[in-house]
Amino acid sequence: MAKKRPQTKPGKSGQAQVTSGEIPVVGAREPCPCGSGRRYKACHGRAASHAVTELVQRPFEGLPGECDWVALRELVPAATVPLTLKDGLPEGVPSVTLATVLPMAWPALRRDDGSVLLALQNDSSSGDLARDLADTLQRALVAEPGTPVAARRVEPEGPRLQDLLDPSGDFAPDVHTGFEFWIPESSDNSSPEVSASLERANAAAIPTVKLTGVDAAYWCETPDKNHLRWVMPYPEEKLLDALARLQAAGVSSLGPDTRLVGSFRAHGLMVPVWDLPTGMTAEDCEKPAAEFAERLAGALASDAPLSGEERRARGGLTNRQVTLS
Repeated sequence: MAKKRPQTKPGKSGQAQVTSGEIPVVGAREPCPCGSGRRYKACHGRAASHAVTELVQRPFEGLPGECDWVALRELVPAATVPLTLKDGLPEGVPSVTLATVLPMAWPALRRDDGSVLLALQNDSSSGDLARDLADTLQRALVAEPGTPVAARRVEPEGPRLQDLLDPSGDFAPDVHTGFEFWIPESSDNSSPEVSASLERANAAAIPTVKLTGVDAAYWCETPDKNHLRWVMPYPEEKLLDALARLQAAGVSSLGPDTRLVGSFRAHGLMVPVWDLPTGMTAEDCEKPAAEFAERLAGALASDAPLSGEERRARGGLTNRQVTLS
């Protein structure tokens, strides 16, 4: 058996003692600064690591446009949204804009004119996207103009987007056909790396359009068929019951040759998905989507137990769920 590591009593090594609130972050295998004699990862780093990696199921909850935040994070290739800060824009920062992606997967970019672009579709180091994005945004606001902001490990005590953004501000995505928004109109050229990244991104982008008559519904075009993907704010169990009622009644489609085929789970919300015929455009979806929203509202209002047919429909919908995050 391995020998136990001797414990160093506080104060015996001449090391200055610190309180829990003052313990700095060090390397996982380094001695813990508290003076215990144990490695950081086995001492105070254990709680810190858990706090950093614990997954927040609904990171955008409480922000205006939560459903659109989820759509832009998971479903929409190219889009931008102006952001409003609680404390206003700092001096020298004319605007802050959320973008789905940036060149070379930069987390953020401070442009030459001082404006900030914040990328949404980046990896999370803490398990809380809202905390990671807030950290990146804060660093971008003070970065040198003309420089990207690198990724880094985020501490669990830092602010979240909900702490930085104005809760009364609008969240109105502007969906683009490509990523030309990366390059300012005032710029005559861009680096070869950015140009190559732009070309690759444009080639991979799926044509996507946001519907105007209902919230957070996005039409997209693929080679075989089109789809409507609709992020909804309702509790999952309640929404599944409502969709099952409509499915069993034969009124869950958006018109001829359309079909509710399943749903995604993303950041704590459900995203029902419909298959559409190739010729059905986003404009063609507007009226049937609005009519479906009315039917769904009625189904959501029902508290009656599901019938046998409705339970079977619910089971089918549950089996066709895919978790994105």
